[in-house]
Amino acid sequence: MQTIELGGASVPRIGQGTWYMGENTGQRQAEVRALREGLDLGMTLIDTAEMYAEGGAEEVVGQAIHGRRDEAYLVSKIYPTTPAPRVFKPPASAACADWAPTL
Repeated sequence: MQTIELGGASVPRIGQGTWYMGENTGQRQAEVRALREGLDLGMTLIDTAEMYAEGGAEEVVGQAIHGRRDEAYLVSKIYPTTPAPRVFKPPASAACADWAPTL
């Protein structure tokens, strides 16, 4: 898999997107499996956002990387109306508490 340097890390040029994940609880396990399979195949860049399913996609990502956090490079976005202090203390979504940056 081709990689690029991003923030001092070597990450795949192609990542996994999570838009529409977390919207249907009946699909949750399939979504988690899909992300884990991507990790197994070297697709370690995962893109998510708090606005995807109102935090549901972050929950899916949290489940998918549980026990594998060191294998994933996460990219996320926040609502433009989210005040900056909420992003860092506490995390933008309680669902990402185990993988949010510590400053």
